[in-house]
Amino acid sequence: MKPDFSKLKIKISKEDFVVVRSKRFYTDAFANIKHGDEITVIIEDGKVNDEDIIEIERGWKLITFDTVLGLNFVGFIAEISKVLAEQNISIFVLSSYFTDHILVKEQDLRKSIEALEKIGVKVNKEW
Repeated sequence: MKPDFSKLKIKISKEDFVVVRSKRFYTDAFANIKHGDEITVIIEDGKVNDEDIIEIERGWKLITFDTVLGLNFVGFIAEISKVLAEQNISIFVLSSYFTDHILVKEQDLRKSIEALEKIGVKVNKEW
């Protein structure tokens, strides 16, 4: 059974984000991820210090699914990534306890919105 997207709304960041392989954590980052010796920081562009950057990928927009999904919700990200993959859109997925977020490249934002609207997702147009 596919998730019902008709009641789902998304918010789109006004800010541009970067994904950084960093030398340290940032307390004001959207997310810090540590795996072994690797630290990945997702942060608004312009808030990272050049001396902390090992690698950086610029030009991301944050899409937040404005709903409480819960940890037992099955198939949500699978369906979202399928819809966007069919449009050849790469995503970077982040999940919190209650909701999910994806980063898409800024040049793919319009196409991402159109694809999500086709499956019934409502988009906050104030971005």
